[in-house]
Amino acid sequence: MELIVKNGFVYCPLNDIDGEKMDICVKDGKIVESVSDDAKVIDASGKIVMPGGVDPHAHIAGPKVNIGRTYRPEDSKKAAAKFKGGRAGSGFSVPSTFMAGYNYAKMGYTTAMEAAMPPLLARHTHEEFHDTPLIDHSAYTLFGNNWFVMEYLKEGDIDRCAAYASWLLKATKGYTIKLVNPAGTEAWGWGGNVHGIHEPAPYFDITPAEIIKGLAEVNEKLRMPHSIHLHCNDLGHPGNYETTLASFDVPKGIKPNPAVGSRDTILYATHVQFHSYAGTTWRDFESGAPEIADYVNKHDHLIIDVGQVTLDETTTMTADGPMEYDLHSLNGLKWANCDVELETGAGVVPFLYMPRAPVPSVQWGIGLELFLLIKDANKVCLTTDHPNAGPFTRYPRIKAWLMSNKYRMEYIEEKLHSWAQRRSSIATIDREYTFYEIAQVSRSTPAKALGLSDVKGHLGVGADADIAIYDINPETTDPSNDYMEIEKAFENASYVLKDGEIIVKDGNVVKTREHGRTYWVDTQVEEDIYKEVLADVERKFKQYYSVNLENYPVQDTYLPKSAPVKGVML
Repeated sequence: MELIVKNGFVYCPLNDIDGEKMDICVKDGKIVESVSDDAKVIDASGKIVMPGGVDPHAHIAGPKVNIGRTYRPEDSKKAAAKFKGGRAGSGFSVPSTFMAGYNYAKMGYTTAMEAAMPPLLARHTHEEFHDTPLIDHSAYTLFGNNWFVMEYLKEGDIDRCAAYASWLLKATKGYTIKLVNPAGTEAWGWGGNVHGIHEPAPYFDITPAEIIKGLAEVNEKLRMPHSIHLHCNDLGHPGNYETTLASFDVPKGIKPNPAVGSRDTILYATHVQFHSYAGTTWRDFESGAPEIADYVNKHDHLIIDVGQVTLDETTTMTADGPMEYDLHSLNGLKWANCDVELETGAGVVPFLYMPRAPVPSVQWGIGLELFLLIKDANKVCLTTDHPNAGPFTRYPRIKAWLMSNKYRMEYIEEKLHSWAQRRSSIATIDREYTFYEIAQVSRSTPAKALGLSDVKGHLGVGADADIAIYDINPETTDPSNDYMEIEKAFENASYVLKDGEIIVKDGNVVKTREHGRTYWVDTQVEEDIYKEVLADVERKFKQYYSVNLENYPVQDTYLPKSAPVKGVML
């Protein structure tokens, strides 16, 4: 099918297009230079046109997400919807699979990544992907507390660790080397945790710093499209900004070496709002965001996402098991925890970020400080660490906050505890994002960081025809004052195209059951080492695992639209 989007104000940072009025041509699901005269026309006059949104870090599929759904019926009751021609859905902070796909599409997002996949439970994750319509996706395989990884790195054997990583990524159909509280989640299996980056894990006697550096070397040896994806140690602890800065320094000096894509970083640090806390206790808790932002401004080897607090009741979930126990101890709410044999662990706890409460008001300010103090929008991605700091459906509100100092000040003066002003600098920052910068943090920056910028996050020739059209006229709308119009428009796109097909029109989902692609990394390593490592895997499966090795890998049938990304080891 041929189609042309005419006369829209186009924002496409990867092609340096900043609000230019132009046409976008589509043929066979791709952006092309021109189409025939009888192509279908979408009139985007007086509207903004952007690439489809890319969410680089969310929790939308897998076992802990499903636990969040099943043990929180009160969350399901908060939001329910019927979609004409599609499936009904429910859930505010943890939406059902169909509702998640539809809600992303309504906002103009066409790609979303599951940020933490336990290898042993990868099939479950891919089954939920199969049940999540419309959006492309991938899953980040958890490595940071894996017994095989810790043993290889303790021995200093980067080659065997890389061979194991290659096997595990293929076995799980995973996309990224993900680290969560490295060494700390393993310590939780022994009833403890680690603090800082130099305290070793029990038994394995390897530190977070050694794991971070070793897996960064493995990542570049495998020539992965995305850098290591790091959830730093000490999440949510007052004073943790020092651990965060130390973690940022660990892989500095390693050279980026992707086989595909154009990333030039070696570290992606996630939900950094939760890692930017100063003080020593919750009594003297305050923002450490200026120090974090200053580091990011001065260094080019890393990129971050924020994890912006949205001041909602939500559901926290993470492979950082000890942190979730700490949170349960603070709020006394119900708690779920699971240790995944040899690999990882996770916890789930409900949480309410009350605007009038001191700590949540500062957390809100810290996230916005990071957005506004980091000078280059090529270094920061828009996330809420869904659902940990709030649901992804609040992205439109965050965009309006970023574009309007007046909107932020309304919250600060009328809705938040005074700590927001006293213990963060957010009330003194008057910077306001442009539409171009919004397109960066929600489109081009995450696409480049993920190594997918050849097909995602832009509207140049050859890109996937993922297009979002919003009813905002940049010539007549002032985001600083018309912030509610901005929020409303980003909530319900006028049109959304996925691979050139209209899936949303006037804020309504019109195509409901199409499967998205599953991206995963197919790396190659030296055959002799690979065979040696596989023999080690087979031996340890018989010794430790409760499942047979034959029942472990994810078969191709789990991926109806498999999209492998090739990597070649030097």
